[in-house]
This record gives sequence, structure tokens and C-alpha cells, in this order.
Amino acid sequence: MATHCNTPRFIKFRDSFTQVVQTANGDEETILSAGRPFLEELIKNDDWLPSEFAQPHPQFYQQYLLHSDPEDRFSVVSFVWGPGQKTPVHNHTVWALIGMMRGAEKGERFGLPEAGKPMEMLGTEVLHPGDVDMVSPRLGDIHRVSNMFDDRVSISIHVYGGNIGRISRHVFDANNGTTKGFISGYSNEQAIASTAQ
Repeated sequence: MATHCNTPRFIKFRDSFTQVVQTANGDEETILSAGRPFLEELIKNDDWLPSEFAQPHPQFYQQYLLHSDPEDRFSVVSFVWGPGQKTPVHNHTVWALIGMMRGAEKGERFGLPEAGKPMEMLGTEVLHPGDVDMVSPRLGDIHRVSNMFDDRVSISIHVYGGNIGRISRHVFDANNGTTKGFISGYSNEQAIASTAQ
């Protein structure tokens, strides 16, 4: 079990979520509905995330791995958004719970692209501290996310239905629907590698 955040509150969350995944037998709806309250409880408190998993980068948003399930059934990351930072339009290919802990973020949802046509924006949602959003290929998992603030850091905690830093996914050009494959990795990849040796 690779857990990089070992604070008591996070360990309690990890163990509770592991139990949810074990008993759900892969049923996405059960995992999302049963797991959501545990994420809500975790992000309700802002005293458990170590500073090394909350550091912004001046140019790029950061994705720090907090826990990866040994069977790759789920992973937990902290997303740290520097002022004004945003993702490209992208997908996940797995379910996800997104919990806002500090600041705020805007999510813009898009429909599946049609070749050569601009992508249709399906809606916009703003997450504030305590809010939890859900995405999946079934619910819709193509979006662009941005920090709502130009003058401060925002942090959200994401739980994904797989080892998200190792999953092959896509970024999309919203203007013409073209796609490009990518594997995100993690911002603390070097630290993970050194502790694994």
C-alpha cells in the first residue's frame, strides 16, 4: 500500500474508502454514493494536508499523489492550483470524486467531440470549500478546470477509480475536437521513486 500522506485524518479516510471499494465489487454508483460522505468529511477539515502536498508551482498546476491502492482500484491526489492556473480540456476514463478544500475552482463540462467541429460546452460549475463533484465516462468526464482566483492558491482533493497518474487519457482541442493522448504522472514522482527504492 503506497500512502504518502500519513496524517491520522487522512489514514482514517483511506481506510474507510478502501472498505467502500472492497464491498462495492466495482459498482460505480455504489462507490460514488457511499464514498462521497467520507470525502466530504475529509475536506471539511483543513488541518491534515502536509505542506509538501500543498505547494504551488509558478507555471503549472500540481497533482500530488497521496495514496495509491495496491490493486490500482483507486488513488487519491491533492490538486494545487496557483493563481489563474487551469487544465486543458481533458478526460479521465474512470470515475472520480472531486472535493474542494481551499479557494475555489471552475469546471467547464464538454460533450464528446465531433471531428472538425468546436466542442459543445455543456455547463459550468463552481466548487467552493466543502463541495464535492462527481465525474465518470457514464456521467460525463470531459472538462476543463481552473482556479477561480488570480491572486491565491486553491486546493482540491480528488479520488479516482484507478491509478490516475498511470492511466492513458486524452486532451482535447475545444476549437476542433482533435485529441492527443497523455499520461499525467504525479508532481511528487521523484519523491515516490526514491521512497520505492
